[in-house]
Amino acid sequence: MRRREFMTLVGGAAASLPLSVRAQPATPVVGFLYAGPPEPNSGRVTAFRNGLNDVGYVDGRDVSILFRWAGKDEELPELAADLVRRRVAVIVTPVSTQATLAAKAATTTIPIVFAVGGDPVALGLVASLNRPGGNITGISILNVELMSKRLGLLRELAPQATHFAALVNPNTAFTPAVVKSLQQGSATLGISVDIFHASTDGEIQAAFASIAQRPGGALLLGPDAFFTSRRVQITALAASHAVPTMYVIREFADAGGLISYGPDIEHTCEQVGTYAGRILAGEKPADLPVVQSDKFEMVINLAAAKALGLTVPPTLLAIANAVIE
Repeated sequence: MRRREFMTLVGGAAASLPLSVRAQPATPVVGFLYAGPPEPNSGRVTAFRNGLNDVGYVDGRDVSILFRWAGKDEELPELAADLVRRRVAVIVTPVSTQATLAAKAATTTIPIVFAVGGDPVALGLVASLNRPGGNITGISILNVELMSKRLGLLRELAPQATHFAALVNPNTAFTPAVVKSLQQGSATLGISVDIFHASTDGEIQAAFASIAQRPGGALLLGPDAFFTSRRVQITALAASHAVPTMYVIREFADAGGLISYGPDIEHTCEQVGTYAGRILAGEKPADLPVVQSDKFEMVINLAAAKALGLTVPPTLLAIANAVIE
């Protein structure tokens, strides 16, 4: 058979195939970049998948997810670069500011959907909340803005406290904003707050030892993915040193911490999944405004309160979203 006749035959055979067989686009891949280990974050992954499902993308059927977990923040730039090399369709960085910054530095073309605790404009992520511009958008979880309210709740729960401290990670991009918010809140409440820094396990232990040296102390833990990954260690230290501690998300109270107040993180991860799905469907990050968390929760651990000799005021119990017996 001559070559021309063969090509005509092949072309005709292909044209006769059903459209569903002839056009089978590759399944899009979502890169999931996170500053922390996978083991304690299964709930966040499930919530993210639920968000994708809500807009018609089922993992393993319509989309696949490529996970990249960083044991240390220093690993994030290379992990982000790896996702770019693999040409994923979207990169998501749920509840991880450092991961978001690494992703933004790695690409100006692949869409990125974030959830961050600081002001996305101040962090240089977007031009404005309503018109992000560029290739990035997402959810602001208001962790910085809530610091003053958390301080007031901690004082209400631990009225016998004579001095207050805050533990923050100096390597986190929005820490200066956290400290500023705390200073403003403490001035309004007429109290002072001592700032302690920690970015390693040893520094966390040293900070608790220093805080416990003065009787009557109470602690507010700053928002940070590193702290979240060490929540079992941190809540155990707070208990052993008898330091009433306010946390920023529920997972700490679930791990034995006294009280948490902040955004519902699993709901936030659903929001990230929904935005990722909308981008997969053709919408542009530049046209999707940055939205703020719209669901918050306060969780009180009564067992932890009892161990610390604290009586939880009825006013707090009345407004708590969950009480752990």
